Amino acid sequence: MTDPKAALYACDLTGAIWRKASASGAEHDCVEIADNLPRLVPVRDSKHPTGPLITFSPQAWRAFIAHLD
Repeated sequence: MTDPKAALYACDLTGAIWRKASASGAEHDCVEIADNLPRLVPVRDSKHPTGPLITFSPQAWRAFIAHLD
């Protein structure tokens, strides 16, 4: 049986267009997201662009953002 999350872990992020959170201003300690990919929204620490990241489905990302206000 294949792990259903394996596809997320194996995703090619070379086409990801990363952008910093709008609230970060000129600070360097920022969260970056790439919301141009069709099936996932990866999130990373801008200080460690090649480090670990977390991924959300687009639906989960929208739900997460909706609860921040």
